[in-house]
Amino acid sequence: MGKKLIMFGTVGWMIGINTVILFACSSLRHLLFQSTAWDLGIFDQAVYLISQGQKPISSFIGFHILGDHAALVFYPLAILYRIYPSVYWLLAVQAVALGIGALPIWHLARQAGLKENLAVAIAALYLLYPLVFNINLFDFHPDVIAIPALLAAVWAARVRHTWWFCVSILLVFSCKEVLSLTVIAMGVWLLVFEKRRLYGAIAIVTGLVWFVIATKGIIPYFGGAAGSVERHIQRYSYLGHTFPEIFKNLLFHPELTLGKVFSVHNLFYLVLLLAPVIWGFSLPGIMPLIGAIPTLALNLLTDEPLQKDLIHQYSLPIIPFLILVVIKSLAAGKGWLQNKRAIILWSLVVFLALAKFGYFWSRYLESLDTWQATREAIAQVQTKGSVYTTAAISPHLAHRQLIKLTDANSPQTDLTIFDYILLDVRHPGWASNPQFAASLLNQLKTKPEFKLKYQRDDVYLFTK
Repeated sequence: MGKKLIMFGTVGWMIGINTVILFACSSLRHLLFQSTAWDLGIFDQAVYLISQGQKPISSFIGFHILGDHAALVFYPLAILYRIYPSVYWLLAVQAVALGIGALPIWHLARQAGLKENLAVAIAALYLLYPLVFNINLFDFHPDVIAIPALLAAVWAARVRHTWWFCVSILLVFSCKEVLSLTVIAMGVWLLVFEKRRLYGAIAIVTGLVWFVIATKGIIPYFGGAAGSVERHIQRYSYLGHTFPEIFKNLLFHPELTLGKVFSVHNLFYLVLLLAPVIWGFSLPGIMPLIGAIPTLALNLLTDEPLQKDLIHQYSLPIIPFLILVVIKSLAAGKGWLQNKRAIILWSLVVFLALAKFGYFWSRYLESLDTWQATREAIAQVQTKGSVYTTAAISPHLAHRQLIKLTDANSPQTDLTIFDYILLDVRHPGWASNPQFAASLLNQLKTKPEFKLKYQRDDVYLFTK
Protein backbone atom coordinates (compact mmCIF):
# COMPACT_ATOMS: atom_id res chain seq x y z
CA MET A 1 0.00 0.00 0.00
CA GLY A 2 2.82 2.38 0.89
CA LYS A 3 4.61 1.68 -2.38
CA LYS A 4 1.40 2.27 -4.31
CA LEU A 5 0.96 5.67 -2.64
CA ILE A 6 4.56 6.54 -3.47
CA MET A 7 4.04 5.62 -7.12
CA PHE A 8 0.79 7.62 -7.28
CA GLY A 9 2.62 10.47 -5.57
CA THR A 10 5.28 10.26 -8.27
CA VAL A 11 2.64 10.65 -10.96
CA GLY A 12 1.15 13.57 -9.05
CA TRP A 13 4.51 15.31 -8.98
CA MET A 14 5.00 14.58 -12.68
CA ILE A 15 1.62 16.13 -13.47
CA GLY A 16 2.31 19.17 -11.30
CA ILE A 17 5.77 19.85 -12.72
CA ASN A 18 4.58 19.26 -16.28
CA THR A 19 1.65 21.63 -15.83
CA VAL A 20 3.90 24.38 -14.48
CA ILE A 21 6.34 23.93 -17.37
CA LEU A 22 3.57 24.00 -19.97
CA PHE A 23 1.99 27.11 -18.49
CA ALA A 24 5.36 28.86 -18.22
CA CYS A 25 6.18 28.05 -21.85
CA SER A 26 2.85 29.20 -23.28
CA SER A 27 2.93 32.35 -21.14
CA LEU A 28 6.46 33.20 -22.27
CA ARG A 29 5.46 32.66 -25.88
CA HIS A 30 2.53 35.02 -25.40
CA LEU A 31 4.74 37.62 -23.71
CA LEU A 32 7.10 37.44 -26.69
CA PHE A 33 4.19 38.34 -29.02
CA GLN A 34 4.17 34.94 -30.70
CA SER A 35 0.53 34.07 -30.03
CA THR A 36 -1.88 35.12 -32.76
CA ALA A 37 -5.41 36.26 -33.50
CA TRP A 38 -6.08 32.78 -34.93
CA ASP A 39 -6.83 31.17 -32.56
CA LEU A 40 -5.99 32.73 -29.19
CA GLY A 41 -7.43 36.13 -30.04
CA ILE A 42 -10.71 34.61 -31.23
CA PHE A 43 -11.25 32.51 -28.13
CA ASP A 44 -10.01 35.14 -25.68
CA GLN A 45 -12.36 37.74 -27.12
CA ALA A 46 -15.32 35.33 -27.07
CA VAL A 47 -14.78 34.21 -23.47
CA TYR A 48 -14.30 37.82 -22.37
CA LEU A 49 -17.55 38.90 -24.02
CA ILE A 50 -19.43 36.01 -22.38
CA SER A 51 -18.03 37.03 -19.00
CA GLN A 52 -19.34 40.56 -19.58
CA GLY A 53 -22.83 39.35 -20.42
CA GLN A 54 -22.43 40.26 -24.09
CA LYS A 55 -22.96 38.14 -27.18
CA PRO A 56 -19.69 36.34 -27.97
CA ILE A 57 -19.52 37.45 -31.57
CA SER A 58 -15.84 37.41 -32.44
CA SER A 59 -14.96 40.30 -34.71
CA PHE A 60 -12.07 38.25 -36.08
CA ILE A 61 -14.39 35.68 -37.65
CA GLY A 62 -17.56 37.77 -37.77
CA PHE A 63 -20.00 35.42 -36.07
CA HIS A 64 -21.04 33.93 -32.71
CA ILE A 65 -18.44 31.61 -31.18
CA LEU A 66 -20.97 28.75 -31.04
CA GLY A 67 -21.17 29.00 -34.81
CA ASP A 68 -17.51 28.01 -35.02
CA HIS A 69 -17.46 24.49 -33.54
CA ALA A 70 -20.43 24.47 -31.15
CA ALA A 71 -17.93 24.61 -28.28
CA LEU A 72 -20.19 25.10 -25.26
CA VAL A 73 -17.18 24.76 -22.97
CA PHE A 74 -16.43 28.47 -23.45
CA TYR A 75 -19.37 29.36 -21.22
CA PRO A 76 -18.06 27.70 -18.03
CA LEU A 77 -14.59 29.03 -18.89
CA ALA A 78 -16.05 32.53 -18.76
CA ILE A 79 -16.57 32.08 -15.01
CA LEU A 80 -12.80 32.41 -14.63
CA TYR A 81 -12.92 35.71 -16.52
CA ARG A 82 -15.55 36.93 -14.07
CA ILE A 83 -12.95 36.53 -11.33
CA TYR A 84 -10.37 38.44 -13.37
CA PRO A 85 -10.38 38.89 -17.16
CA SER A 86 -7.06 37.56 -18.42
CA VAL A 87 -5.98 35.47 -21.38
CA TYR A 88 -3.68 33.59 -19.02
CA TRP A 89 -6.72 31.71 -17.70
CA LEU A 90 -7.00 29.97 -21.06
CA LEU A 91 -3.30 29.13 -21.08
CA ALA A 92 -3.56 27.79 -17.51
CA VAL A 93 -6.61 25.66 -18.32
CA GLN A 94 -4.79 24.25 -21.33
CA ALA A 95 -1.71 23.38 -19.27
CA VAL A 96 -3.81 21.72 -16.57
CA ALA A 97 -5.88 19.75 -19.09
CA LEU A 98 -2.78 18.46 -20.87
CA GLY A 99 -1.02 17.59 -17.63
CA ILE A 100 -3.98 15.97 -15.90
CA GLY A 101 -4.34 13.50 -18.77
CA ALA A 102 -1.58 11.47 -17.12
CA LEU A 103 -3.87 10.71 -14.16
CA PRO A 104 -6.48 8.56 -15.97
CA ILE A 105 -3.63 6.99 -17.93
CA TRP A 106 -2.00 5.85 -14.69
CA HIS A 107 -5.33 4.44 -13.48
CA LEU A 108 -5.95 2.70 -16.82
CA ALA A 109 -2.50 1.13 -16.71
CA ARG A 110 -3.04 -0.14 -13.17
CA GLN A 111 -6.53 -1.28 -14.14
CA ALA A 112 -5.00 -3.34 -16.96
CA GLY A 113 -2.75 -5.11 -14.46
CA LEU A 114 0.51 -3.31 -15.14
CA LYS A 115 2.94 -2.93 -12.26
CA GLU A 116 3.26 0.45 -10.59
CA ASN A 117 6.59 1.28 -12.22
CA LEU A 118 5.23 0.52 -15.70
CA ALA A 119 2.13 2.61 -14.98
CA VAL A 120 4.41 5.52 -14.09
CA ALA A 121 6.38 4.94 -17.30
CA ILE A 122 3.20 5.08 -19.41
CA ALA A 123 2.19 8.32 -17.69
CA ALA A 124 5.65 9.70 -18.54
CA LEU A 125 5.25 8.48 -22.13
CA TYR A 126 2.09 10.56 -22.44
CA LEU A 127 3.61 13.67 -20.84
CA LEU A 128 6.63 13.40 -23.14
CA TYR A 129 4.55 12.83 -26.27
CA PRO A 130 5.77 15.69 -28.54
CA LEU A 131 2.29 16.85 -29.57
CA VAL A 132 1.34 17.41 -25.92
CA PHE A 133 4.17 19.93 -25.61
CA ASN A 134 3.82 21.40 -29.08
CA ILE A 135 0.07 22.04 -29.00
CA ASN A 136 0.59 23.95 -25.78
CA LEU A 137 2.74 26.37 -27.79
CA PHE A 138 0.04 26.90 -30.41
CA ASP A 139 -2.25 29.41 -28.72
CA PHE A 140 -5.28 27.81 -26.99
CA HIS A 141 -7.68 25.14 -28.22
CA PRO A 142 -10.58 23.61 -26.28
CA ASP A 143 -9.69 20.28 -27.91
CA VAL A 144 -7.09 19.75 -25.18
CA ILE A 145 -9.85 19.41 -22.58
CA ALA A 146 -11.17 16.40 -24.50
CA ILE A 147 -7.99 14.36 -23.93
CA PRO A 148 -8.42 13.69 -20.19
CA ALA A 149 -12.18 13.47 -20.74
CA LEU A 150 -11.82 10.67 -23.32
CA LEU A 151 -9.41 8.79 -21.08
CA ALA A 152 -11.72 9.24 -18.09
CA ALA A 153 -14.61 7.91 -20.17
CA VAL A 154 -12.71 4.71 -20.98
CA TRP A 155 -11.77 4.26 -17.34
CA ALA A 156 -15.39 4.83 -16.26
CA ALA A 157 -16.66 2.29 -18.80
CA ARG A 158 -14.25 -0.33 -17.53
CA VAL A 159 -15.26 0.16 -13.90
CA ARG A 160 -18.94 0.48 -14.94
CA HIS A 161 -19.37 3.98 -13.54
CA THR A 162 -22.24 5.19 -15.73
CA TRP A 163 -22.62 8.75 -14.48
CA TRP A 164 -18.90 9.48 -14.67
CA PHE A 165 -18.88 8.07 -18.20
CA CYS A 166 -21.77 10.31 -19.25
CA VAL A 167 -20.19 13.41 -17.72
CA SER A 168 -16.91 12.64 -19.49
CA ILE A 169 -18.41 12.29 -22.96
CA LEU A 170 -20.58 15.38 -22.45
CA LEU A 171 -17.39 17.29 -21.70
CA VAL A 172 -15.90 15.94 -24.93
CA PHE A 173 -18.95 17.08 -26.90
CA SER A 174 -18.65 20.58 -25.43
CA CYS A 175 -15.15 21.02 -26.87
CA LYS A 176 -15.82 20.60 -30.59
CA GLU A 177 -18.55 19.17 -32.79
CA VAL A 178 -16.26 16.85 -34.74
CA LEU A 179 -15.20 15.09 -31.54
CA SER A 180 -18.61 13.42 -31.51
CA LEU A 181 -17.24 11.21 -34.30
CA THR A 182 -14.43 10.15 -31.98
CA VAL A 183 -16.96 9.31 -29.27
CA ILE A 184 -18.98 7.25 -31.76
CA ALA A 185 -15.88 5.30 -32.80
CA MET A 186 -14.93 4.81 -29.16
CA GLY A 187 -18.45 3.51 -28.59
CA VAL A 188 -18.03 0.90 -31.32
CA TRP A 189 -14.80 -0.26 -29.69
CA LEU A 190 -16.40 -0.43 -26.24
CA LEU A 191 -19.46 -2.23 -27.57
CA VAL A 192 -17.75 -4.85 -29.73
CA PHE A 193 -14.31 -5.41 -28.25
CA GLU A 194 -14.50 -4.29 -24.63
CA LYS A 195 -17.89 -5.95 -24.03
CA ARG A 196 -19.20 -2.78 -22.42
CA ARG A 197 -22.47 -2.80 -24.32
CA LEU A 198 -24.28 -0.16 -22.28
CA TYR A 199 -21.39 2.30 -22.48
CA GLY A 200 -20.79 1.61 -26.15
CA ALA A 201 -24.46 2.18 -26.90
CA ILE A 202 -24.52 5.42 -24.89
CA ALA A 203 -21.46 6.71 -26.75
CA ILE A 204 -22.78 5.79 -30.19
CA VAL A 205 -26.29 7.16 -29.69
CA THR A 206 -25.29 10.39 -27.93
CA GLY A 207 -22.46 10.93 -30.41
CA LEU A 208 -24.82 10.65 -33.38
CA VAL A 209 -27.43 12.86 -31.73
CA TRP A 210 -24.93 15.56 -30.77
CA PHE A 211 -23.29 15.55 -34.20
CA VAL A 212 -26.68 16.19 -35.83
CA ILE A 213 -27.67 18.84 -33.27
CA ALA A 214 -24.32 20.62 -33.58
CA THR A 215 -23.95 20.54 -37.36
CA LYS A 216 -27.60 20.95 -38.34
CA GLY A 217 -28.79 23.15 -35.50
CA ILE A 218 -26.28 25.04 -33.37
CA ILE A 219 -23.65 25.90 -35.98
CA PRO A 220 -26.05 27.04 -38.74
CA TYR A 221 -28.14 29.02 -36.24
CA PHE A 222 -25.25 30.88 -34.63
CA GLY A 223 -22.78 30.95 -37.51
CA GLY A 224 -24.93 31.21 -40.61
CA ALA A 225 -23.27 30.54 -43.94
CA ALA A 226 -19.93 31.88 -42.66
CA GLY A 227 -19.78 29.33 -39.85
CA SER A 228 -21.14 26.34 -41.75
CA VAL A 229 -19.12 23.14 -41.46
CA GLU A 230 -19.10 23.14 -45.25
CA ARG A 231 -16.41 25.84 -45.11
CA HIS A 232 -13.97 23.01 -44.35
CA ILE A 233 -14.87 21.09 -47.53
CA GLN A 234 -12.12 22.86 -49.46
CA ARG A 235 -9.64 20.69 -47.59
CA TYR A 236 -11.14 17.71 -49.42
CA SER A 237 -12.00 19.43 -52.70
CA TYR A 238 -10.56 16.61 -54.82
CA LEU A 239 -13.41 14.43 -53.52
CA GLY A 240 -16.17 16.92 -54.28
CA HIS A 241 -17.67 20.23 -53.27
CA THR A 242 -20.58 19.03 -51.11
CA PHE A 243 -20.82 16.43 -48.35
CA PRO A 244 -23.08 14.10 -50.40
CA GLU A 245 -20.65 14.30 -53.31
CA ILE A 246 -17.70 13.51 -51.04
CA PHE A 247 -19.46 10.50 -49.47
CA LYS A 248 -20.48 9.25 -52.92
CA ASN A 249 -16.92 9.45 -54.23
CA LEU A 250 -15.53 7.76 -51.12
CA LEU A 251 -17.92 4.84 -51.61
CA PHE A 252 -17.89 4.43 -55.38
CA HIS A 253 -14.59 5.95 -56.47
CA PRO A 254 -11.96 4.74 -54.00
CA GLU A 255 -9.28 5.33 -56.61
CA LEU A 256 -9.58 9.05 -55.87
CA THR A 257 -8.32 8.51 -52.35
CA LEU A 258 -5.58 5.95 -52.95
CA GLY A 259 -3.06 8.49 -54.20
CA LYS A 260 -3.79 10.76 -51.26
CA VAL A 261 -3.73 8.14 -48.53
CA PHE A 262 -0.62 6.37 -49.79
CA SER A 263 1.50 9.47 -50.21
CA VAL A 264 4.91 10.52 -48.95
CA HIS A 265 3.30 13.26 -46.84
CA ASN A 266 1.03 10.77 -45.10
CA LEU A 267 3.86 8.32 -44.58
CA PHE A 268 5.92 11.04 -42.92
CA TYR A 269 2.91 12.05 -40.83
CA LEU A 270 2.40 8.48 -39.61
CA VAL A 271 6.08 8.19 -38.74
CA LEU A 272 5.82 11.36 -36.64
CA LEU A 273 2.59 10.22 -35.01
CA LEU A 274 3.75 6.71 -34.16
CA ALA A 275 7.41 7.33 -33.31
CA PRO A 276 6.78 7.83 -29.57
CA VAL A 277 4.66 4.66 -29.25
CA ILE A 278 5.63 2.29 -32.08
CA TRP A 279 7.58 0.09 -29.67
CA GLY A 280 4.33 -0.72 -27.88
CA PHE A 281 2.27 -1.76 -30.91
CA SER A 282 1.15 -5.37 -31.24
CA LEU A 283 -1.76 -7.28 -32.74
CA PRO A 284 -3.26 -8.12 -29.32
CA GLY A 285 -3.24 -4.45 -28.39
CA ILE A 286 -4.33 -2.81 -31.64
CA MET A 287 -8.11 -2.64 -31.14
CA PRO A 288 -8.24 0.66 -29.17
CA LEU A 289 -7.15 2.37 -32.41
CA ILE A 290 -10.75 2.04 -33.57
CA GLY A 291 -11.46 5.15 -31.53
CA ALA A 292 -8.85 7.08 -33.53
CA ILE A 293 -10.21 6.13 -36.97
CA PRO A 294 -12.36 9.26 -37.60
CA THR A 295 -9.55 11.70 -36.77
CA LEU A 296 -6.94 9.64 -38.58
CA ALA A 297 -9.14 9.34 -41.67
CA LEU A 298 -9.81 13.09 -41.75
CA ASN A 299 -6.09 13.83 -41.49
CA LEU A 300 -4.98 11.28 -44.07
CA LEU A 301 -7.59 12.28 -46.65
CA THR A 302 -7.11 16.04 -46.45
CA ASP A 303 -5.02 18.31 -48.65
CA GLU A 304 -4.30 20.51 -45.63
CA PRO A 305 -0.68 20.06 -44.44
CA LEU A 306 -1.52 21.52 -41.00
CA GLN A 307 -3.46 18.32 -40.29
CA LYS A 308 -0.37 16.21 -40.87
CA ASP A 309 2.05 17.40 -38.20
CA LEU A 310 2.69 17.30 -34.48
CA ILE A 311 2.24 21.02 -34.00
CA HIS A 312 -1.45 21.72 -34.54
CA GLN A 313 -4.54 20.42 -32.76
CA TYR A 314 -5.84 18.10 -35.45
CA SER A 315 -4.14 14.95 -34.14
CA LEU A 316 -5.02 15.44 -30.47
CA PRO A 317 -7.97 12.97 -30.36
CA ILE A 318 -5.65 10.20 -31.54
CA ILE A 319 -3.34 10.40 -28.51
CA PRO A 320 -5.61 8.67 -25.94
CA PHE A 321 -6.05 5.67 -28.19
CA LEU A 322 -2.34 5.38 -28.97
CA ILE A 323 -1.68 5.24 -25.22
CA LEU A 324 -4.44 2.63 -24.79
CA VAL A 325 -2.77 0.48 -27.47
CA VAL A 326 0.51 0.59 -25.55
CA ILE A 327 -1.21 -0.28 -22.26
CA LYS A 328 -3.07 -3.21 -23.82
CA SER A 329 0.09 -4.51 -25.50
CA LEU A 330 2.11 -4.38 -22.29
CA ALA A 331 -0.72 -6.06 -20.39
CA ALA A 332 -0.56 -8.88 -22.94
CA GLY A 333 3.20 -9.19 -22.46
CA LYS A 334 3.95 -7.67 -25.87
CA GLY A 335 6.02 -4.69 -26.96
CA TRP A 336 9.69 -4.15 -27.64
CA LEU A 337 10.27 -2.31 -24.38
CA GLN A 338 9.25 -3.95 -21.13
CA ASN A 339 10.80 -1.85 -18.38
CA LYS A 340 10.37 1.64 -17.01
CA ARG A 341 13.87 2.90 -17.77
CA ALA A 342 13.75 1.88 -21.45
CA ILE A 343 10.28 3.35 -21.99
CA ILE A 344 11.18 6.70 -20.44
CA LEU A 345 14.51 6.83 -22.31
CA TRP A 346 12.76 6.17 -25.65
CA SER A 347 10.14 8.81 -24.86
CA LEU A 348 12.79 11.34 -23.91
CA VAL A 349 14.79 10.78 -27.11
CA VAL A 350 11.68 11.20 -29.28
CA PHE A 351 10.66 14.27 -27.30
CA LEU A 352 14.06 15.89 -27.82
CA ALA A 353 13.83 15.12 -31.53
CA LEU A 354 10.27 16.31 -32.20
CA ALA A 355 9.26 18.80 -29.49
CA LYS A 356 9.57 22.44 -30.55
CA PHE A 357 11.31 23.82 -27.46
CA GLY A 358 14.01 25.15 -29.80
CA TYR A 359 11.57 27.83 -30.95
CA PHE A 360 12.36 29.74 -27.78
CA TRP A 361 15.86 30.59 -28.98
CA SER A 362 15.04 30.84 -32.68
CA ARG A 363 11.75 31.97 -34.24
CA TYR A 364 10.26 33.27 -30.98
CA LEU A 365 13.05 35.87 -30.77
CA GLU A 366 12.69 37.19 -34.32
CA SER A 367 10.65 40.23 -33.26
CA LEU A 368 12.54 40.93 -30.05
CA ASP A 369 13.89 44.19 -31.49
CA THR A 370 10.39 45.75 -31.36
CA TRP A 371 9.27 44.04 -28.13
CA GLN A 372 9.70 47.03 -25.82
CA ALA A 373 8.14 49.46 -28.28
CA THR A 374 5.15 47.17 -28.76
CA ARG A 375 4.59 46.90 -25.01
CA GLU A 376 4.75 50.67 -24.62
CA ALA A 377 2.30 51.18 -27.48
CA ILE A 378 -0.16 48.65 -26.05
CA ALA A 379 -0.02 50.42 -22.69
CA GLN A 380 -1.36 53.55 -24.39
CA VAL A 381 -4.50 51.79 -25.60
CA GLN A 382 -6.38 52.80 -22.49
CA THR A 383 -10.03 52.31 -23.41
CA LYS A 384 -12.19 49.53 -24.79
CA GLY A 385 -12.34 51.33 -28.13
CA SER A 386 -12.08 49.48 -31.43
CA VAL A 387 -8.63 48.36 -32.59
CA TYR A 388 -6.98 47.50 -35.90
CA THR A 389 -3.64 45.76 -35.41
CA THR A 390 -1.40 42.84 -36.35
CA ALA A 391 -2.14 39.17 -35.75
CA ALA A 392 0.58 38.98 -33.09
CA ILE A 393 -0.58 42.03 -31.14
CA SER A 394 -4.28 41.15 -31.37
CA PRO A 395 -4.35 38.61 -28.49
CA HIS A 396 -3.03 41.33 -26.18
CA LEU A 397 -5.94 43.65 -26.99
CA ALA A 398 -8.83 41.25 -27.56
CA HIS A 399 -10.95 42.35 -24.58
CA ARG A 400 -13.28 44.55 -26.62
CA GLN A 401 -16.19 44.15 -29.02
CA LEU A 402 -14.37 45.23 -32.16
CA ILE A 403 -10.84 44.28 -33.07
CA LYS A 404 -9.55 43.34 -36.51
CA LEU A 405 -6.19 42.17 -37.74
CA THR A 406 -4.23 43.71 -40.59
CA ASP A 407 -4.87 41.25 -43.41
CA ALA A 408 -3.20 41.99 -46.74
CA ASN A 409 -5.59 39.62 -48.52
CA SER A 410 -8.65 41.33 -47.07
CA PRO A 411 -7.72 44.96 -46.38
CA GLN A 412 -10.04 47.08 -44.26
CA THR A 413 -11.87 49.55 -46.51
CA ASP A 414 -13.13 51.87 -43.76
CA LEU A 415 -10.45 52.70 -41.22
CA THR A 416 -12.59 55.30 -39.47
CA ILE A 417 -14.50 52.58 -37.57
CA PHE A 418 -11.39 52.12 -35.41
CA ASP A 419 -10.35 54.20 -32.43
CA TYR A 420 -6.83 52.78 -32.37
CA ILE A 421 -4.61 51.50 -35.17
CA LEU A 422 -1.42 49.83 -33.97
CA LEU A 423 1.18 48.74 -36.53
CA ASP A 424 4.51 46.97 -36.39
CA VAL A 425 5.88 47.79 -39.83
CA ARG A 426 9.12 45.92 -39.20
CA HIS A 427 7.30 42.71 -38.23
CA PRO A 428 3.83 42.85 -39.83
CA GLY A 429 3.26 39.18 -39.02
CA TRP A 430 0.84 36.53 -40.22
CA ALA A 431 -1.65 37.53 -42.98
CA SER A 432 0.29 40.73 -43.64
CA ASN A 433 3.54 41.76 -45.32
CA PRO A 434 5.97 44.72 -45.21
CA GLN A 435 4.52 46.30 -48.36
CA PHE A 436 0.97 46.24 -47.02
CA ALA A 437 2.08 47.56 -43.63
CA ALA A 438 4.06 50.40 -45.22
CA SER A 439 1.15 51.29 -47.49
CA LEU A 440 -1.22 51.34 -44.52
CA LEU A 441 1.18 53.57 -42.60
CA ASN A 442 1.39 56.07 -45.44
CA GLN A 443 -2.37 56.04 -45.78
CA LEU A 444 -2.84 56.83 -42.08
CA LYS A 445 -0.38 59.69 -42.21
CA THR A 446 -2.60 61.43 -44.75
CA LYS A 447 -5.88 60.87 -42.89
CA PRO A 448 -6.87 63.90 -40.79
CA GLU A 449 -9.08 61.70 -38.57
CA PHE A 450 -6.02 60.04 -37.06
CA LYS A 451 -3.06 61.40 -35.18
CA LEU A 452 0.21 59.65 -34.43
CA LYS A 453 0.30 59.08 -30.68
CA TYR A 454 3.34 56.81 -30.40
CA GLN A 455 6.30 55.91 -32.59
CA ARG A 456 9.38 53.85 -31.86
CA ASP A 457 11.36 51.14 -33.70
CA ASP A 458 8.85 51.04 -36.59
CA VAL A 459 5.96 50.56 -34.17
CA TYR A 460 3.20 53.14 -34.71
CA LEU A 461 0.06 53.86 -32.72
CA PHE A 462 -2.58 56.07 -34.31
CA THR A 463 -5.63 57.34 -32.45
CA LYS A 464 -8.65 59.32 -33.43
